[in-house]
Amino acid sequence: MAKVGGIHEKDGASNNSNEIDNLVRFAIDDHNKKSNAQLELVKVLNVKQQVVAGTVYYITLEVKDGGQKKEYETKVWVKPWMDFKQVQEFKLVGDASSSFPTV
Repeated sequence: MAKVGGIHEKDGASNNSNEIDNLVRFAIDDHNKKSNAQLELVKVLNVKQQVVAGTVYYITLEVKDGGQKKEYETKVWVKPWMDFKQVQEFKLVGDASSSFPTV
């Protein structure tokens, strides 16, 4: 059981769950609308969660932006009993292609 207030890694299997997929798509859609961008999800790299008044998810993801792979971090706050979801942060971490060896 997660300790209230602590940030914990989610195991790898749950990183690919429908819940996480829905949160990631929600965050990307929110960012695209606010920034007039067209980011597309490539894959989820890491998920952490913090139990507060609801749950805050810290998600690192790889996206395509105009054909280039980039890495972003997003923070999404969820209170399921209130049907509440809010993107609190969506920021560029770096160019994902620079972290992969070239062939």
